[in-house]
Amino acid sequence: MPDYGHELLFGTFITPSAAQADHVVELARLTDEVGLDLVTVQDHPYQPAFLDTWTLLSVIAARTSRVRVLPNVVSLPLRPPAVLAKSAATLDILSGGRVELGLGAGPFLEPIVAMGGPKRTLGENIEALEEGIEIIRAMWRPHDGPVRVGGQHYRVWGAKAGPAPAHEIGIWLGAVKPRILGLTGRLADGWSVSSPYAGPDQLTDMNARIDEAATSAGRDPSAIRRLYNLMGSFDGSGAEFLQGPPAVWAEQLAELAVTEGMSTYILGSDDPLVIRRFAAEVVPAVRELVGQERAGAPGVGSPSETSGSGVRVPVEAEPTVLGVAPTPDDGRRLSSERVWNDDERPTGPTPDTERSYTAHERARGQHLIDVHNHLRAELDELRGLIDQVEAGAIEPGAARSHINTMTMRQNNWTLGTYCESYCRVVTTHHTLEDQALFPYLRRADSRLAPVIDRLEQEHAAIHGVLERVDQALVGLVGGRHGVGEVRAAVDLLTDTLVSHLSYEERELVEPLARLGPQ
Repeated sequence: MPDYGHELLFGTFITPSAAQADHVVELARLTDEVGLDLVTVQDHPYQPAFLDTWTLLSVIAARTSRVRVLPNVVSLPLRPPAVLAKSAATLDILSGGRVELGLGAGPFLEPIVAMGGPKRTLGENIEALEEGIEIIRAMWRPHDGPVRVGGQHYRVWGAKAGPAPAHEIGIWLGAVKPRILGLTGRLADGWSVSSPYAGPDQLTDMNARIDEAATSAGRDPSAIRRLYNLMGSFDGSGAEFLQGPPAVWAEQLAELAVTEGMSTYILGSDDPLVIRRFAAEVVPAVRELVGQERAGAPGVGSPSETSGSGVRVPVEAEPTVLGVAPTPDDGRRLSSERVWNDDERPTGPTPDTERSYTAHERARGQHLIDVHNHLRAELDELRGLIDQVEAGAIEPGAARSHINTMTMRQNNWTLGTYCESYCRVVTTHHTLEDQALFPYLRRADSRLAPVIDRLEQEHAAIHGVLERVDQALVGLVGGRHGVGEVRAAVDLLTDTLVSHLSYEERELVEPLARLGPQ
């Protein structure tokens, strides 16, 4: 299948839990803050534990400033199309053109009837959906005069159209079965489908049905955006779809973009840490990979020199002998203070250039880099928090509370994070005792002992720097000094952490691949 060339969009699929209403809205605000494009919410009015979708989307639109909102997807049998059109246009006007409309035929027949909806077959619901689309679009065109649609399931005759939405709202259909896929091709602006109901291997046939129907109706198939709701985990070996580190997600989603034309990826998660990681590690990588493919440039490109909050990222990462690229340290520093002397760092054994590595071995080395990239993203987030404190957007106490939940605050943060996530992948093959990676490597290759000694010393030093950040925040909360002291402590943490992570990758990526569990 072709790449239809659409701009890539990313968003979240949030559970509208009434018992956690505040949390739901905060997740939507987080989606906005981390730079994603869409907040989407399912619509099942017969679910007693769920908030009403349109009321919730209205609140989300009011509490955000940039992100678009989308029902994913509306149960049309319980939303009269003329009224739904007015609701969508109203919210689009009030939000400054930030509404898209996802529509579904309504597959859950008995709950719909129980809520007072019409008693129809699935086929009749699809017929009604087609009539509903005609009514909705007519209601958005007040200059065309009164709406007159005399269908089998809906009759709107003489209704005055309007208001017109602030922008041309897209209608995206939720579709899995052949008949509604054909309807999508003939009439819709976009297609919405979820990975648990349509795996990557099914997308080719589904897209072909949409494209065939579009062509038969005289439409260009590229006029239809393809949205994929994603259910996955950052744990796993990467052997299965969306079951692995962010780098694996990025490769899999980029491939679907350029081979299947999928261009909108919606993350199904109610975990703020997962949302942050998706935005920080998956989204930029997918954009880069797809951009390179569209430009005809193979391979992974070089990241930019700096991120928005001042965290240094390398200009170029050279692959090691096993084909994995540790992140180099560019040598620039934000603080005049030095916690250690980089020139005194020992080096480990030189890798055997004749040795070959399996994909499983390369994944072990890459996993350390993936863990470190999460820590780098947290460092960027930390600097952003300080910016918000300085701007008066959040209180110092709230920033301190948030920092204490970060991965970098846990004991043995580098070692612990690696073991916690990686050991879950390999438990059926080998057991790494919890937080015992360094002793394991010492036993496996005694030549690594000086490097491991140094890394352990640096871990202790970084904990000390983290405590200085905390003490600076306590002083700011107590009014003993200004935000300048906090920024100075964070600058020092940035220098030490960026330097340390690069050193650890340089020395351990290859040994982990060579010596790690089989």
